[in-house]
Amino acid sequence: MGFEEELLLVHRGSWLPANAAAVLAGIGDPRVKPELPACQLEIATSVHEDVADAVEELGSCRALVAAACGPDLAAIAAPVHPLLDGPTALSPTERAAGLGARYREVIGRQLVSSLQVHLAFGDADCTLGVYHALRNLLPELAALAGAAPFAAGRDTGLCSVRPVIASQLPRQGVPPVITSWEQLADDLAWVVRGGAVTDASEWWWELRPHVRFGTLELRVLDVQATVDRTSAVARLVHALAARLADLHHLGELQSPAPTWRIAENRWAALRDGVRGELLDLRTGEARSTRRCLHDLIDAAEPHAPGGLDDVRAMVEDPPVEHLRALGPERVVPWLAEVFTA
Repeated sequence: MGFEEELLLVHRGSWLPANAAAVLAGIGDPRVKPELPACQLEIATSVHEDVADAVEELGSCRALVAAACGPDLAAIAAPVHPLLDGPTALSPTERAAGLGARYREVIGRQLVSSLQVHLAFGDADCTLGVYHALRNLLPELAALAGAAPFAAGRDTGLCSVRPVIASQLPRQGVPPVITSWEQLADDLAWVVRGGAVTDASEWWWELRPHVRFGTLELRVLDVQATVDRTSAVARLVHALAARLADLHHLGELQSPAPTWRIAENRWAALRDGVRGELLDLRTGEARSTRRCLHDLIDAAEPHAPGGLDDVRAMVEDPPVEHLRALGPERVVPWLAEVFTA
């Protein structure tokens, strides 16, 4: 596995976005990269067999970013900037210019940050099987990681407004069923051939096969305020993926659910987080999201060395509730304070 983590730079005092170019130049580490918005950067870890090693590398990269900020700037892990209202400046790159030409002002409103987890299974059939199994579970994982209640200085009433902002762009949200790798190749060729996208990187679904890395890229997770919370979420994802791979090899994975049913649960997850309900994808029976998550944790725990008690703690005491108690004005300095925690 490996991580990509999107982060924001802000000015201390105003807590509004700051250009990341000078900080990136000062770091000079290829694992810390510019992103599309000028105030955003991304950490991309190495490939690891052990999730704890991946988390450790992520933490060390966060420390590099924090040290490079100096006294006037700060880095925060915020899925949406709590105070910003309106578009933000893009990085002066050819890619940004191309996206701006296709998506106009909407691309400047995409100041959203996620934790992207890459999972490699070493087997094409297994990868596709786990893709569909994880696709069914996107709402549960989104509810656990929901951490963006604020936008434009106000409480939206949602546990995560990030996917609402992201949905202004096409090819977002719950991904389609992929019947075969040949179908995936045909679909990507179709959308590139006519110039709608330049390459597969603009397939922005919340879960996608990454054709360059040969991984499944899980993109549904809000970026987490602290490394400890990132560790908890990532360890669950890693253990869950291992369990689903085992079920694939046993021939026990369920068939893919209709996209609209998963999307219905996805909406409930972004609205209510772990305090809501999700519908059984087959029967329609409503179950508490907390119960669904505890069942997932129990099933995945045999694949998690050291157990998953930290994940259970997040279910019972959701981080979004602490953020909401702080409010949009106080949450940004708090995010800066705990950035390396």
